[in-house]
Amino acid sequence: MFRRKLNLMYITLAVILCLTQLPGTLFAASAAANNNSPSSSVDAVLLLDVSNSMKSSDPEQLGNEAMKLFVDMLPTQGDRVGVVAYTDQIEREKALTGMNSSDDKTNLKNFIDDLNRGPYTDISVGMKEAVNILQDSSQQGNEPMIVLFADGNNELNSNSGRSNSEADQQLSEAVQQAKQKGYPVYTVGLNADGKLNQQALKNIATETGGKSFVTSSADDLPGILSEIFAAHQQVNVVPVDSITGNGQFQDVKINIPNASVKEANISIMSAQKVEVKLKDPSGKEVAVPSDQVSVSTSKSYSLVKLLKPQQGDWTLQVKGVDQDKIDINLIFNYSLEMALDPIPAQNYSKGDKIDIVSYLTSNGQKLTDASQVGNLKAVLNVKDMDTGAASQVPLTGNGTEFKGTFEVPDNHKYELVVRAEEQSFYRETTPVTVDATGGGTGNAGTQEAAGLGTMGWILIAIGVLLVLTGLWFLLRMLKQKNRGFVGQMVIEIRDENTGEKSYPQYKKLTTFRGKFNLHQLLQLAPELKETESITFTPGNNDRILIRNNGDSAIEKSGRAIDASRGYEVKSGDRLTIALRQVDKTILLEYLT
Repeated sequence: MFRRKLNLMYITLAVILCLTQLPGTLFAASAAANNNSPSSSVDAVLLLDVSNSMKSSDPEQLGNEAMKLFVDMLPTQGDRVGVVAYTDQIEREKALTGMNSSDDKTNLKNFIDDLNRGPYTDISVGMKEAVNILQDSSQQGNEPMIVLFADGNNELNSNSGRSNSEADQQLSEAVQQAKQKGYPVYTVGLNADGKLNQQALKNIATETGGKSFVTSSADDLPGILSEIFAAHQQVNVVPVDSITGNGQFQDVKINIPNASVKEANISIMSAQKVEVKLKDPSGKEVAVPSDQVSVSTSKSYSLVKLLKPQQGDWTLQVKGVDQDKIDINLIFNYSLEMALDPIPAQNYSKGDKIDIVSYLTSNGQKLTDASQVGNLKAVLNVKDMDTGAASQVPLTGNGTEFKGTFEVPDNHKYELVVRAEEQSFYRETTPVTVDATGGGTGNAGTQEAAGLGTMGWILIAIGVLLVLTGLWFLLRMLKQKNRGFVGQMVIEIRDENTGEKSYPQYKKLTTFRGKFNLHQLLQLAPELKETESITFTPGNNDRILIRNNGDSAIEKSGRAIDASRGYEVKSGDRLTIALRQVDKTILLEYLT
């Protein structure tokens, strides 16, 4: 209790210090808020049609290959990916799982390889589940997205009593929900048999702010996925080369344009297996794989990932089967962001001139070395929010900082975005609104409030202290009375007599309050009644406490644990519960 009071006091002192600073400090905070963060992580749900019709529209299982390539192209840490495989029902799904190691990626790709087909198709079922996963599990600060691989056609079970109009209505509802929540859907139409319903997939993408693609060849996948990544990471796809295998190693130049490249993804598409070697810009051979280089392979691609590569011309040596076509593409991950100095707070009108100053940052620090970014050019994109008209203002700069002047054309509202671009990437600032109709920029209140003086700020800080104290006690009482859960539990049941294991079930915990037992989570199955003695209560830091009041044996990582007085379970923990009354074992994995 004493420690919590100290924490509250420190928070209050911080508030007082912030409020008593000069207005310029407040403007600096506003500038920080203008940073655009394309390097933030994603929460991506990969959605795949696994109906029997895909045997003709996707006989090579390009959808599965594309999903695996998507996973391999992700940065080495930070992103989360889930998978939904649907027919006219959810066949299998995988909750949003952190991709923080090569093992994480391998496990998810193995899951994708194990997906089976089913007889019917209903896109609305898959879309609804993908939206639900993001809605229940997406992480604040991560960018949500859905990538749908399908032929766009429905094939409903005539015995289900479900009509096409009902399916279409539910798809429309799921799409609207994705739109409202800000979940862009990227659709990849698989069209080997020429029966693609391209318009249906395009409508989904357009409505949600995503993009729509079509493919019947593995050769298209790097370009498609690179464009999806480009939309998120603000990068450009760099075609490298297309070669024909001759059974010998062939040299391909890979240019790392500047020192701000965090990762370079080299995708090599080929129908046959290839061998690769690598030399750094000094000509020294680099081990593949190594701490500097990772390699992922599948039946239609190899992905070579360079980690923090040295600037300059690398040499990729590729050995392919004679006459095999090999396509090579390159996409970079950058640790760069674009910031915009705050617009002065005042009321604007037609003819007023506003100085624009924008600059690049790396890991939160202003970038000063132009050699780290190459030949960047920048413009100010202006959108008249009253008429919809767009225009540009050229900016001048030294490669890391760009300046110009925006003259207000009329007494309208305007949205301003600075865009800087070179061959391999671009960056944009967060949009800023300038109100020339008499309402100011939205920061005008900051200038007026600055006139309160130090005593005024202290009085405000005291008021904030009282409010925070009251809220702290109120929230504490509410939390103790009715604490909730976060995340979900992945459940599998193994029959020890046959060795068969059920498909994973994903049970969301957010519907429970205070306490629940495992039997409730298993939907009160009569033969598993002894699981009533295993209970869960909320813990701190999004953890849960499992308590075992019965005879069942609980293990974690192959070791027995004593949960009689409560055992803390954190995200990613996997538990095995051996039941005594029936020959079954419950496998649990907790995910947040």
